[in-house]
Amino acid sequence: MTLSDDLSWRGFIKDKTFDDLSWINNPKTFYHGIDGSSDSLTIGNLAPLMLSVNLMRGGWNGVILVGGATSLVGDPGGKETERLLPDIEIISNNVEAIKRQVNKLFISHKPQVVNNFEWLKDLRVLDFLRDVGKHYPMTDLMQRDFISERMREGGGGISYAEFSYTLIQGYDFWHLHKNYNVQLQIGGSDQWGNMLSGVSIIRKKEGSEANALSMPLVINKSTGKKFGKSEEGAIWLDPKKTTPTEFYQFWINTDDSDVEPQLKIYTLLSKSEIESIMAKHSKSPAKRFAQQALASEVTSFVHGREETHTAEVITNVLTGNTDISQVSDGIVEQVRNEIASISVPAGTSFIEALVSTGLATSNSDARRLVASGAVYINNNPIENDVLNEEDFKNKRLIIRRGKAFKDSALVEMV
Repeated sequence: MTLSDDLSWRGFIKDKTFDDLSWINNPKTFYHGIDGSSDSLTIGNLAPLMLSVNLMRGGWNGVILVGGATSLVGDPGGKETERLLPDIEIISNNVEAIKRQVNKLFISHKPQVVNNFEWLKDLRVLDFLRDVGKHYPMTDLMQRDFISERMREGGGGISYAEFSYTLIQGYDFWHLHKNYNVQLQIGGSDQWGNMLSGVSIIRKKEGSEANALSMPLVINKSTGKKFGKSEEGAIWLDPKKTTPTEFYQFWINTDDSDVEPQLKIYTLLSKSEIESIMAKHSKSPAKRFAQQALASEVTSFVHGREETHTAEVITNVLTGNTDISQVSDGIVEQVRNEIASISVPAGTSFIEALVSTGLATSNSDARRLVASGAVYINNNPIENDVLNEEDFKNKRLIIRRGKAFKDSALVEMV
């Protein structure tokens, strides 16, 4: 399978400025830009980074640009109102954190990681207006979706700073084209207009080849929203923001309708491997074989095999597939870090345990949960009103509210 065929099969292709997708099969140098407004990447950022990995595996050279300068202005795309201007020191720290994350992700094929603050910090206004501004007709800019939406009646309006963002990104592409021989910019489809800015200035000023390739945004079908750091419940790559176990469990919870597309985008498994996984999954979807493969592959890619194994064991404990008494003290300590935990004597009522762990908001709420059969002990429906000594395995048990294993608590007998 050619690189272009593989990228197309994986779902990485949406818009492109070149006619024949086979152009991708002749490796050159690409770049992908990352916003520096946060100190961690999310799984939304990970999707185009996986496109970067696939291009580099196909022979391309890569440049990853972290926007230390553009983040000080703020991308207006997808925002209804003006962003607050961030502090330069905060952005600088964010950039360094993101650079470390990027370097950790790329092991076999290392891209160059650059910060556009290095060449934009001393750029003179007159030079920018003459070299860049004069090549952008206002009519074209006003037709950009994110600008026209903000300018229409009832819109939030747009400042000149945000209005200029697309020109600055175009300047970045031009700079990388001249200094790093970059001929392709990649990114999510929400960046398409900004990518065209760079293509336009390079073709007008240099008369040389420059192209752009966008990929579809990854959408959470259960919420209808794209994965990203500004969305509630963002999944971060930083283990301090989203633990490896939370990260693993996010992928385990993938809907059946999403799992095959996400295997294609977020893993490096081959076509035959993914087809084999899906064939096995289709025979017994309830066993979630495809979700387990997805969770294992992505968590290993981001956090490593050791953390993935720990996440798998903890998840098996919370789902009742592994008895809490059979795991090491180290795993138990990890479980304490993931869910609520309490220590109580045998004979404690379920009502008290549910309220103490936060699984119920009040005694009446706890009684309602118990009466509805929504409470489980060691993955089995409760049969008594109290926690008996025989319920504890090696003085430990797991209480769960409902079906979601994140709504669990560790109870230890004293």
